[in-house]
Amino acid sequence: MAISKAVIVSLLVSLLLLQLVESEETVNGYKPLNSTPTLVKIDCKSACTVRCSKASRTKICLRACGTCCARCNCVPPGTSGNQKDCACYYYMTTHGGRRKCP
Repeated sequence: MAISKAVIVSLLVSLLLLQLVESEETVNGYKPLNSTPTLVKIDCKSACTVRCSKASRTKICLRACGTCCARCNCVPPGTSGNQKDCACYYYMTTHGGRRKCP
C-alpha cells in the first residue's frame, strides 16, 4: 500500500512539473516553427515599412506591424501573406479573434 502511494505522489509531481513547463512556454511567447531562436533584434521600423508599403491604410498597418514585430522579433517577407514564416506573428490575434498582424 505504501509503495502505491509513493508511485501516485511521484506521478502527480511529475505531471505538475510538466504543466508548469508548458505554461511557462505559453507565457513567454510562442516557439518559432523552425525552433531556432533569433538572438539579434531586427530593425522593426524598416521591416514594417517594407511590409506595409502597398497597404491601403499605411499608418494602421505600420502600427500593428510594429507591435507584432516588437513582441515577436520577426516580420514575414513580402508585402502580404507568408505569415506562417513567423509563427508568433501568425498566431497573434485581436480580442475579436481576427489576426492582429498584417
